Amino acid sequence: MCGVVGIVGKTDVNLQLYDALIMLQHRGQDAAGIMTCREGHLHQRKNIGLVSDVFKSSHMKELLGPMGVGHVRYPTAGSSGPSLAQPFYVNSPYGICMAHNGNLTNSSELSEHVFKSDLRHVNTDSDSEILLNVFAHELQLQGKLKPEPADVFTAVERVHRRCRGAYAVVGMIANYGLFAFRDPHGIRPLVFGKRRTESGYEYMVASESVALDVLGFELERDVAPGEAIFIDTAGKFYAQQCVKNAQLTPCIFEQVYFARPDSLMDNISVYKARLRMGEKLAAKLLRERPDHDIDVVIPVPDTSRVSAQAMAEGLGVKYREGLMKNRYIGRTFIMPGQKQRKKSVQQKLNAVKLEFQGKNVMLVDDSIVRGTTSGEIIQMARDAGANKVYMASAAPPVRYPNVYGIDMPAASELIAHDRSVAEVAECIGADWLIYQDIEDLIACGQEGNPSIEHFDCSVFTGKYITSDVDAKYLEQLAASRSENGKRERDVGASREVIGLHNSSTGIH
Repeated sequence: MCGVVGIVGKTDVNLQLYDALIMLQHRGQDAAGIMTCREGHLHQRKNIGLVSDVFKSSHMKELLGPMGVGHVRYPTAGSSGPSLAQPFYVNSPYGICMAHNGNLTNSSELSEHVFKSDLRHVNTDSDSEILLNVFAHELQLQGKLKPEPADVFTAVERVHRRCRGAYAVVGMIANYGLFAFRDPHGIRPLVFGKRRTESGYEYMVASESVALDVLGFELERDVAPGEAIFIDTAGKFYAQQCVKNAQLTPCIFEQVYFARPDSLMDNISVYKARLRMGEKLAAKLLRERPDHDIDVVIPVPDTSRVSAQAMAEGLGVKYREGLMKNRYIGRTFIMPGQKQRKKSVQQKLNAVKLEFQGKNVMLVDDSIVRGTTSGEIIQMARDAGANKVYMASAAPPVRYPNVYGIDMPAASELIAHDRSVAEVAECIGADWLIYQDIEDLIACGQEGNPSIEHFDCSVFTGKYITSDVDAKYLEQLAASRSENGKRERDVGASREVIGLHNSSTGIH
């Protein structure tokens, strides 16, 4: 899961891209990058780390131009290291850069085709670089000295024919314009908006609407599944559907965890969806345990706070902030290693003992993935003096890997895989555990946008919406995502010496 942004403005957009990436930082903490274009020259800065660590004043001064793209990275496919920071760049044709959120499920096949048929070299194991080279090759086939919007749309149409999986893309063609497109299922989110100035409209594309809000852009709409948009350097906007029979099937885990609650995605308010999740949980609990003895509902901050508030109201019990969060520790779900995740839980949260002592506590979290965090927090509640500790998950049991851009591990590493609810409760140390029903979770999303017939719920159901995900693919995925495999690749990545990744001056 990553965050992408692109802006076509009338003046330098470097500071605006920086502010947008700050608003998207929750989507990726591994690396960050910005590339801008001024008079045909590209300027770049990218590296591992948080946005505030990667970009200093000296770097921002070099990122000149009224057009640019930015990216925050959360590693899924590929290793972790400076060479994997985005945007990626190819010089032919025209000079193209691209930032990608998602994961290609046929990247191995594409990598071979790019080398043998397209005669292009891919320098990393990132599927994003493969996607960039596929797009660049298809655009080059148009054979134009100066690309037109129709050429971009034709290239995107051919990308859709070749690429499978999830991809929300923002890119830039040097001296010509900014493009963006979304896979035919619309799995990963992408929105765009515009802002009026004295000299015309400025446009912005981003993963979440909250990035537009903070910069004063008015949200126009989501980029439709299979659609491509192009904004030229003069600020003229073009859009075209580039695939037949596209069907919106967004990832429902965006609503559960990844997106900020103040964002709109596919016309769904994330905040209201999470309210409904809490209401559904309360209704289920009252059906199954009408004689419950819960004294207080406490959220596991921050993502579950909205659901916990709604659940407490539905149960008619007190809501309290019993876990205080250290704001300077990142999101433990996207920490790169299991040991680091465990250590971060201890550094991240501290219990307010008065809210736990002698009470029967209902802890509410957005989801339970590996179970490590949940077990640590439940023990923290007991150490703080809780009489009984119950657990509620705003999502159903996570039993299957994610293949569309979320680094959920092999099935064997998921605590709910091949375990009953009671067995999971025992593993994490809860007195009892309640999960959201999948039908209720889907209803929470569809109530916000009834036109969405299906969501990608594969982590809960094991049903993948692209036809290329089978047992063999999942076995290969499990091997590539193993902690040992990551460690080996990360060591290799750290030894790479690639001059481009740390450049803060022009690519000329």
